Amino acid sequence: MSKERDSQQHGPPSEMEGIKKESRYLRGSLVESLQNPITGSVPDSDTKLMKFHGSYMQDDRDLRQERKQQKLEPAYQFMTRVRLPGGVATPDQWLVMDEIANTYGNHTLKLTTRQTFQTHGVLKWNMKKQIQMINDSLMDTIAACGDVNRNVMCNANPYQSDIHGEIFEWSKKVSEHLLPRTQAYHEIWLDGEKVEDSKDEYEVEPIYGSLYLPRKFKIGIAVPPSNDIDVYSQDLGFIAIVENNELKGFNVAVGGGMGMTHGDTNTYPQVSRVIGFCEPEKIVDVAEKILTIQRDYGNRSERKNARFKYTVDRHGLDWVRQELHDRLGWELEEERSYMFDHNGDRYGWVEGDGLWHLTLFIQNGRIKDSEDNQVMTGLREIAKVHDGEFRLTPNQNVIIARVEEEKKQEIDELVEQYGLTDGRYNSALRRNSMACVAFPTCGLAMAESERYLPSLIDKMDDVIDEAGLQDEEIVIRMSGCPNGCSRPALSEIGFIGKGPGKYNMYLGGGFTGNRLNKLYKENIGEEEILGTIKPMLFEYAKERQENEHFGDYVIRAGYIEEVQSGLDFHS
Repeated sequence: MSKERDSQQHGPPSEMEGIKKESRYLRGSLVESLQNPITGSVPDSDTKLMKFHGSYMQDDRDLRQERKQQKLEPAYQFMTRVRLPGGVATPDQWLVMDEIANTYGNHTLKLTTRQTFQTHGVLKWNMKKQIQMINDSLMDTIAACGDVNRNVMCNANPYQSDIHGEIFEWSKKVSEHLLPRTQAYHEIWLDGEKVEDSKDEYEVEPIYGSLYLPRKFKIGIAVPPSNDIDVYSQDLGFIAIVENNELKGFNVAVGGGMGMTHGDTNTYPQVSRVIGFCEPEKIVDVAEKILTIQRDYGNRSERKNARFKYTVDRHGLDWVRQELHDRLGWELEEERSYMFDHNGDRYGWVEGDGLWHLTLFIQNGRIKDSEDNQVMTGLREIAKVHDGEFRLTPNQNVIIARVEEEKKQEIDELVEQYGLTDGRYNSALRRNSMACVAFPTCGLAMAESERYLPSLIDKMDDVIDEAGLQDEEIVIRMSGCPNGCSRPALSEIGFIGKGPGKYNMYLGGGFTGNRLNKLYKENIGEEEILGTIKPMLFEYAKERQENEHFGDYVIRAGYIEEVQSGLDFHS
């Protein structure tokens, strides 16, 4: 570890630490700001606190210049994210989110890479109504964003449905246990009884304390052989060990994370590493104690170096393991053997546990109606007749889960009527693609992502068809900025936005999500992207070994060096 990186642990607390300290456990002046009729925005300090309540203030960047010329304030609006452990929702909850999107939002829903719903385009005046509707449907938005544990992910693949229920329950227990205990959420959004305005009267956060965490914290549970949740990207990952269809426990992996900053080599994506094994009933205790290690040792001076991955890399795995054991009062067992063979979704109908499950392809997770197909209307009509579950996948798709035999035909007819697809008619490249939101709503976006990746894949598919690779599974991901919400650093072909129409191109990630990729070309546009990838794909078609994935091939062929640790990402 460099002295420069280590020195960043010493210094005054960041501005955000002061905002949290003075917030009265996440209250701030949100009540007053939300009631202010003069502006559609809230002040910066309250914007930062809104994240803990599950919302980001944004504006429509497509309209910025026009509104500026008209001497109007930006078109302020809010993105709201639901806390939905394991990505499981009832049909009634789906219908509520559909109603919110079409009543208060921009008539679309976003299925996120962390298995939950996002609404976009909600005006400040409608935020409280929206959150109350979410709460009435037995969901909430607390801790969906902010310096706390985020939505807990869980394996969603339908062919593992027989073990899914048990592991899903553990994801809910971890999520509930790590929720903030402040009553601010209920006071501000749900008209809960207010706590007296005295420091002595405010509740104490038993896990987080008054400053919460240094940065966001992400937890996911994977079930081999599927790594659909990208367990190595999580701050804390649990890998289920299942033998003879019985859950034996979980391997514990620490220190993953995708975000970095362009030009700052002290920031980097990282993969988590396994430090041991615990029995199922100990998972909540392990999650809490690891989170408190980050609470106590994470960098509160420099937010760009505040994620748990930097804490782990600074102190080392042995130190983390010993600190965990000291806090638990018992020791993890040796890790158990496991194997992943993919991190994507499996489309179409699958039978499991006596029921049927249909995985539908949702391009980049955007639920909307278009001239070509009516995805939003079709899923709404399915929700009206469906008696089982909706499972949101980590790849931004949706599973119509737990369908009884007699309901299959009715759902199939609705799928066909509204132009939904189970992915069979999409190319293998498109089926394995993923993009973040980026423009026009994300304030961090440097380049297009969700709106651009489909057209880039159209052009790449022409090359792939010519090369005879139509059925070759290749993981491709795009992010509009280096925050990496679409987990591009783990893809075989990755693009991270650098500026309008310009991307850094990365190659060599592992097909199962087990290896980081590496920068191949910097700041390139579409013409150079296609000119670069075309000869590479043709060579891959001719020279690949049996069952060799593209990410492995580009390393073997010498296009890029293998990266096993984020500490080597920039070297």
